[in-house]
Amino acid sequence: MGDLSGKVAIITGAASGIGLAGVEVFAEAGANIVAGDLQDEKGKALEARFGPDRVRYVHCDVTKTADLEKLFETAEGAFGGLDILWNNAGHGGTPTGVEDLDEAGWDATMNLLLKSVFVGTKLAIPHMKKRGGGSIVNTSSISAVCAGYAPITYSVAKKGVAHFSKLAAAELSKYQIRVNAILPGFIATSIFGASLGLSREQADQMAALVEQQGGRMQPAGRTGQGKDIAEMAAYLSSEKAAFITGGEFLVDGGMTVGPRHSWDETDGGPLLDALGISVEQAEQMRLAMQAGGQ
Repeated sequence: MGDLSGKVAIITGAASGIGLAGVEVFAEAGANIVAGDLQDEKGKALEARFGPDRVRYVHCDVTKTADLEKLFETAEGAFGGLDILWNNAGHGGTPTGVEDLDEAGWDATMNLLLKSVFVGTKLAIPHMKKRGGGSIVNTSSISAVCAGYAPITYSVAKKGVAHFSKLAAAELSKYQIRVNAILPGFIATSIFGASLGLSREQADQMAALVEQQGGRMQPAGRTGQGKDIAEMAAYLSSEKAAFITGGEFLVDGGMTVGPRHSWDETDGGPLLDALGISVEQAEQMRLAMQAGGQ
């Protein structure tokens, strides 16, 4: 984790999940933080926990430019400027496939997950220019590089976030503003339950279940935690990462290294699946053929 002493950061989606972990990690690293979210009760509790001299909570719907502007006004007014922006707020996206997806569902997801990243980045530029540079971190997803992990709206938006980050990094380099994207894997947060339409309380309970059961999905052997992503964001926002911009950083416990059989020897792989043969049956056949050849 990098040293963020004296830095001022804005984190969206900061009241729960990855964003909450971000506030905790950034505060530990020495930053002052403007925390934006829609969950006012949790947000106010967060401000009370750290104190307004360290964390200021601002009600923020990231699909509304006026709400985003309040984050930057607070950063200037409360802490004197802005060094770091983490565009993190999100949702699971409209869950329907292409055939049944309507324009409203497409637009709602793009506005939340992609347009808000553009608007936040644009608003950050003049503030960071005054400081002589800064760091913008955008939360993308492994669904930006692999099919099957999320609905098409979410996946396309997150691909857009990753590529936008690269293009913005090129444009803003002249201002010493670095832009990077983090691609989280299977992280134990309430986003899964919220995407299913569960209440906040039910979604939080589902996050606990995800944490218990999700370790089987990746080589790392455990479910990802919000802190895993937050520590990468803190590093990318620190001077230790001064030579890093335009990057796409997988933080996924190895989920994208390859199909399950590439890291799990108990999984037979596509050939055995196609033949309808289990790993145990394949081993028995091998032994039988070996014995027959003697």
